[in-house]
Amino acid sequence: MTDTLEQARGKLEQVGEQWRLRFTRELAHAPEQVWRAITEREQLKAWFPHTIVGDWVLGGELRFESEYGDFGGEVLAYEPPELLEFRWGPDTIRLEVAAVAGGGCTLTLLDTLEQLGKAARDGAGWHTCLDRLEAELDGGPAGDALRERWREVHPGYVEAFGPEAASIGPPEQLPSSSSSD
Repeated sequence: MTDTLEQARGKLEQVGEQWRLRFTRELAHAPEQVWRAITEREQLKAWFPHTIVGDWVLGGELRFESEYGDFGGEVLAYEPPELLEFRWGPDTIRLEVAAVAGGGCTLTLLDTLEQLGKAARDGAGWHTCLDRLEAELDGGPAGDALRERWREVHPGYVEAFGPEAASIGPPEQLPSSSSSD
């Protein structure tokens, strides 16, 4: 896993009139391996917060399902093995995989938010998900249960992003672990 919380922490940026979370993780894995982890159903179960129903085809409809609620989306870009972008409810998620010299790759996750008030909440969520992805790729245990890890990193996001980015609190129910635990 990423060595320190600060290195793993997402950044909040203003893009025009919208807000976006940016996470960048340097991974010691081939881009193709990371691509499979972010697009193949069985591998997504280890780290992504919902079950994804639908196909990764440009313009394809997606459904995100979990015990806490379902919602829709759409594939906006699909360029294997480098770019995946989709509407995730009211937000837009973009995943970029870039090879680095000497092996490994950089994974960038961008979440363009519908509301600034949920930035700290969602930042802690994506942070936790990416920790789990990294652990899965490394072949190790997923680590803390989702709920506990989210509670551990959330205060740092509230502090870093400020009160206006934390006006929408945590979901009523946080899953205690991923479906693969």
